[in-house]
Amino acid sequence: MKKDHVKTVKFGGSSLANAEQFKKVAEIIKSDPNRAYVVPSAPGKRFKGDDKVTDMLYSLHGKAENGEDYSELFAQIRKRYDEIIEGLGMMRDFLDEDFAQIEAELKNGTSADYVASRGEYLNGKILSEYLGFDFIDAKDVIFFKKDGSFDEYKTNAVLKGVLKTREKAVIPGFYGSDPDDRIVTFSRGGSDITGSIVARASDSELYENWTDVSGFLMADPRIVDDPKPIKVITYRELRELSYMGATVLHEEAIFPVRVAGIPVMIKNTNDPNAEGTLIVAKTDYIDTKNVITGIAGKKNFSVITIEKDLMNSAVGFGAEVLGILAKHGLVFEHLPSGIDTMSVILSSHQLENYRDEIVNELCKATEPDCISIEDGLALLAVVGRGMVRERGTAARVFGAIAKAGVNIKMIDQGSSELNIIVGIDENELEKATRAIYAEFIGE
Repeated sequence: MKKDHVKTVKFGGSSLANAEQFKKVAEIIKSDPNRAYVVPSAPGKRFKGDDKVTDMLYSLHGKAENGEDYSELFAQIRKRYDEIIEGLGMMRDFLDEDFAQIEAELKNGTSADYVASRGEYLNGKILSEYLGFDFIDAKDVIFFKKDGSFDEYKTNAVLKGVLKTREKAVIPGFYGSDPDDRIVTFSRGGSDITGSIVARASDSELYENWTDVSGFLMADPRIVDDPKPIKVITYRELRELSYMGATVLHEEAIFPVRVAGIPVMIKNTNDPNAEGTLIVAKTDYIDTKNVITGIAGKKNFSVITIEKDLMNSAVGFGAEVLGILAKHGLVFEHLPSGIDTMSVILSSHQLENYRDEIVNELCKATEPDCISIEDGLALLAVVGRGMVRERGTAARVFGAIAKAGVNIKMIDQGSSELNIIVGIDENELEKATRAIYAEFIGE
């Protein structure tokens, strides 16, 4: 294996849900000798209605903390791993000591983070044994500060040094340790973050993220039937789409590889020959058949509209409005405005406890001619690096929405022309999405 062609591979919970999935994963890893560092998640759902092991572990901790009998749930979790071990032909007592340690920690009142982390820890031990790779406990190489924030610099330094001594290794995702050697978990996209951290520390040529879908799709498959996959997407496009609800991989989870300029490939464990989606910092590749890269939308937004004559000549008017929102810890999404109007769009849940108070404060501070709050707004983003080169893209977007009988309430386009965002009634989000997809991609 050439060190300059190293690949880090991360496998999600559905990819490691049972023994058959483990065998698929092992075959994928061994098919490419450059797949050197492996980051596993805890076992996910085996079928519809099944439980994820991580959810079971959180429930286990809850029962232990409340003094309830957790023996049956503990046995169910143990059975999940026993079935994997037996299915792989490994010794049944392989994890006996680990489960004895978990039970002892539960009796001693251990933390929820420790218990939840055991899902990845145990899967990592099984996978390393099955592959014949070294096992590196994440607590020894992934570090958090006293305040619970990720310690990027210590982690990168220590992990880089350890990986230089290990040609092939499995590092469990989701957790690390704090200065007191206590287990701490990442709050979101845990195993994805670990995979990204390992890829950066190992100077990987590529970070492969294996899941149960064949990359990013151009639209939500729950809305558009059989949407086309995205072959290549930039980090900026990914950020726009994930912010608007696309959930294959959250942009924050791959920040370490983005900083290092390492590309990410999204692949399907159940269809390894599928092309997948490549995520890159920048690219000259433009899909000539598709002007847009993707469509994504979110519901449950509200818009505060303030009207006042000569607003544009009032110094500090906008600052007054935003200052009131900031005082209540509210974050705005967009600020579509006119000469005598200013609108602030924010998520509806933020307003739940402050609606009347904010209106009163805005009235007192700005003395508007009219102020109103409209709920039930959806934001729909059309994203694509190719849009800047194609004339008439905005007209096609607005035309498609109009043909579908959907009224546009707000329009926002960034100066980079990477995206076009429209505000519409949330009950018409699906209709508008399908109309735009049909206009640019076809039925």
